[in-house]
Amino acid sequence: MTDFAAAGDTMPDIALETPDGGSVKPSDYKGKKLVVFFYPKDNTPGCTTEAKDFTALKPEFDKAGVELLGVSKDSPKKHQNFIAKHDLTTPLATDAEEGGLSDALGVWTEKKMYGKTFMGMVRTTYLIGEDGKIAQVWNKVKVKGHAEEVLAGAKAL
Repeated sequence: MTDFAAAGDTMPDIALETPDGGSVKPSDYKGKKLVVFFYPKDNTPGCTTEAKDFTALKPEFDKAGVELLGVSKDSPKKHQNFIAKHDLTTPLATDAEEGGLSDALGVWTEKKMYGKTFMGMVRTTYLIGEDGKIAQVWNKVKVKGHAEEVLAGAKAL
């Protein structure tokens, strides 16, 4: 198992696929603060709540000069459906490639549930400073109140 990337580390600059078929990578946000939240799966209860919470607070993040990016292994088409179904304004990206950003950060890892072992995304959020370095990490996130907590951290940066 890989260790999680930590505060002070440079955010790996690995491209992700956007729902429209384009690509985005952390260096595209250089000079800006960025929140990247990794979540397990579109249209599941916790992930839907998290994406809707970030969308609800997006005007506050915008006002604070902070960009948002939600990342899962779901396909761009699934992201399009997720965005449309829940009126999400938070940008999403796909990290489906093996050796991708979630692998580099250690958030795509072995998980256990009901006696079964499988690979899965650990719900993790990164706050990246204007210099491209990780300023704060929230590991094994509990969804309730999380977006507000991240907003407070981003405003303090």
